[in-house]
Amino acid sequence: MVRKLFVNVIRLVCVVACSALLFSCDGMLTPDQKTDIQAVKGGKYALDKDHGSLIFKLNHLGFSTYVARFNKLDAALDFDPENIEKSTLEVIVDMASIDVNSAAFAEQLRGSDWLDAGQFPQAVYKTTRYVGSTEKNVFSFEGDLTFHGVTKPVTLNVTFHGGGRNMLTRKNTLGFSANTTFKRSDFGVGKFTSMGIGDDITLDINVEFQESK
Repeated sequence: MVRKLFVNVIRLVCVVACSALLFSCDGMLTPDQKTDIQAVKGGKYALDKDHGSLIFKLNHLGFSTYVARFNKLDAALDFDPENIEKSTLEVIVDMASIDVNSAAFAEQLRGSDWLDAGQFPQAVYKTTRYVGSTEKNVFSFEGDLTFHGVTKPVTLNVTFHGGGRNMLTRKNTLGFSANTTFKRSDFGVGKFTSMGIGDDITLDINVEFQESK
């Protein structure tokens, strides 16, 4: 009888201990994401390269929208949630990392008739001023885009999705999407625009930033 009571007590202790452990683990793994931009931590952030994508689109002869991407990019964000207009962003894109699911065509696009990645290996975008906000968590910034050896102003429309502790990395993380449209001919890349290959380039960007040390 005493032994049975002892066994039951041990089982109860194990159940309580396991429950406490699971509760503790659940607390560690629960996302701490905030969508109120003023509630997240400001400071310097770096791009999480495993969770960043840059897609570009253009009209192809009126038949379809041609979609491709750049696989290598880096970015630095100085983020001020209390004064968004003081936030700054710099993005660097490796032109040779263009990916169009055709090795031969990608090599052609890297050449002097198009991107001329040998002479202009990077495109760089730096914000210069805050334009305004159209709705909650949506902001516009003007910046200088240096592409193909030419620098011109381009407006970037940014949506803040959330920020907080990443339950996997345990790092403060911010998530954004952004888009912009510009004319490639303005940057000296106007090949075949007169034949129906779109001049307007649309960029779709989805990124996560992790707090810098």
